This record gives sequence, C-alpha cells and structure tokens, in this order.
Amino acid sequence: MIMTVVDVRQYECFSVLYSTESLSSLPAPCHQQASVIEADGPTLGVPTPLGDGNGVKGMVDSGLSEVPEQYVQPPKERIDKLNASTLDNPPIDLSKLDGPQHDQIVEEIARAAETLGFFQVMNHGVPVELLESLKDAANNFFGQPPEKKAVYRKGVSPSPSVKYGTSFVPDKEKALEWKDYISMTYTTDAEALEYWPQECKDVALEYLRTSIKMVRKVVKILIGKLGVTLDDSRIDGLIGLKMVNMNFYPTCPNPELTVGVGRHSDMGMLTVLLQDDIGGLYVKMEEEMDGKRQGDWVEIPAVPGALVINVGDTLQILSNGRYKSAEHRVRTTSTKSRVSIPIFAVPNPTERIGPLPQLVERDGVARYREFIFEEYMNNFFSNVHDGKKSLDFANNI
Repeated sequence: MIMTVVDVRQYECFSVLYSTESLSSLPAPCHQQASVIEADGPTLGVPTPLGDGNGVKGMVDSGLSEVPEQYVQPPKERIDKLNASTLDNPPIDLSKLDGPQHDQIVEEIARAAETLGFFQVMNHGVPVELLESLKDAANNFFGQPPEKKAVYRKGVSPSPSVKYGTSFVPDKEKALEWKDYISMTYTTDAEALEYWPQECKDVALEYLRTSIKMVRKVVKILIGKLGVTLDDSRIDGLIGLKMVNMNFYPTCPNPELTVGVGRHSDMGMLTVLLQDDIGGLYVKMEEEMDGKRQGDWVEIPAVPGALVINVGDTLQILSNGRYKSAEHRVRTTSTKSRVSIPIFAVPNPTERIGPLPQLVERDGVARYREFIFEEYMNNFFSNVHDGKKSLDFANNI
C-alpha cells in the first residue's frame, strides 16, 4: 500500500481527541495543548478504572442497574429517539462513476456535501465480507478480558500509535460519554502489522487500504465540483494523517439519559464510517430539506453493505463554506451493545489550510482565515466538544 508516511510524534495531540486519558505520556508541548484528566482520577470519581482495562463495558458487566451520575447528560444534550426522524435518502452508487451516469452521481455527492454534510455510499470498493469481518473483529477485541485490552492504554501501549481507552472527557465537560474504543494511527504497514491488536490488525489495515482509495476519489470529485484542480501532492497533504477507530457502545440501563458521543463536527477532510445493524448515528439539519426543519436531528439509518461519509471542518474551510461539516452525535441503547468503525482522513500538521484562492476571488470574501493545521488541532484539543464551535477558530474576523 502506498501511503504518506507520517511521524506519529506529530500526531500525539490529535489522538487526544479520541483518547481522553492522562497526558502524562504525551510530549511536553501537548500538555499545554489539551486539558485532559485521568479517566479514573479523583476529580470525577467514576467507578470504572481504565487502568485494569474495564472501561464502560466492565462497569456494565459488573451488573450496573442504573447510570452513574457522571454519565447523565443535561436535558438539552439527550437524544429523543421517539421524536426523531430518519433520513431516507438512498445510498449513492459509486459504481456509476465514470459511466453514463457519472455527472448525476457527482451532483448527488456535491449536493449532499453542500446541505447535510453526510451521505451513504454503496459499491464503494470495500468488500462487504470485509465489513462483516470488521464488525466481528471489533466485538472480539472488546469481548476480551480487561487485562488483554489494558496493554494498549496510553503510557503502556507497545506503540504510541495504538491506544485503548474510554470516552472520559476533560473536567470542564458536563457529562461523560458511554463508549470504549481502540484507536490505531497509520504510519506504515510494517508498524501496523507489528503493533496493532492481533484481533483486528489485518482487517483494519485492509479497511484503511480500500477506503482511502474511495476517500481520494470523493475528495477529487468535491474539489473538482468547486471548479478547482489540486495536484496529487496537495491531496496527499490534505489526507495525510489516517486513523482507524473501533468504538464499542455497551448496553446502557438508562439510554434516554446518556449519549455514546456528544455533539461535534469532525476536524478533518472526510470521515468514513461503518455502522452495525443497530444504528444510532444522528446528524443535525443545517437547513430545511425534504420536510425536515433546520436544527432537527435525524438518524442516519444502518444500511447493509453501505458506508457513511461525512464532511469535516477542513473541507468546509477549503470550500469557503460551500460544503458543510455536519454536527452529529450517537445515542446508546438498552437492548444490545453496538460497534462503529470510523476512518478519519486528516491533513498533515504542517499543511497550510484556508479557503481556496480561486473561491475567495469568485466569492469576493474569505469566510475563514488561513492557518497551519497544527494550530487548528491544538485549539480543537484544548476545548470540549460543543457542536461546531471548533470552527470559530478559523473565522475570518
């Protein structure tokens, strides 16, 4: 697999977003870039020590009958499943690209990126059998005894690119997320095969190999639809950092009080997500569309064989606001644990990000300022998830 090789030490701060554990093992500069507390520290007093690998799953397995207070979300953050609608847009068939219906498919992709910021795709080049194997591998990893998972905790993991954790958030967060995860940052094939968990490394690496081809194709389509052409080296830089996460959402005794993931937008170019058949992903409507009001939350249904793609902040900034990074969140369930497996395609830290000059000239205004992407990451990690407020950093004041 030919991919941009990235020094993972540049990536340490990015991983804090997905692994809110102790900063003790991070390089000194990162201590100033993210305010994260110990998951099992005295400040939160949560009886789910990560140190022995239990996480939220261990708490549930111990016979928990009600959600601890630290996980109870404020009413405005809770997900009202009964009154939420479902997005019924069919998946976009990528096999029709480069054929007679090419222009129609390009229009569908661009329209989705301009409005909701989310769309599903089928015939995407990732074998359905691989997707099923991924879900099995995720369940196998999280089904292991706690001590098997604990070896990947930050500070003891055999590689800084592999981290196991649970979504305990900084002390300024109002409540904790109901999720465990394993994150795997890509550097090289050899490093992945040596250090990624045995239970999932082969399928996770193949998932990345096949998905990143689709990501590149979709990025080129969306940039091209803006009337701009970028050379391959620039695209390489815009999707140079890649991470595969496996998320595990244990059954919850009071799902109406919790969230699996709180409101946020992703900071990269594109995110590719595999859902299992349970679903639970919700996106906020950026504008009124198909009978749904602006501000409504709609569920992205689980479609067998499909992958979900969502626009990240970087693509919104590059497009000068034409494409929308969607605000989204995840609910929990009391009936069955679920898994999801995202790939984050993110710019290299040294990449210069800002509205494309051709668009600024055409629009007559730069809606965002220019910055080095590492600056955006640092800001992202030093603030809690709060909808799309991360974009405020890039606003052209």
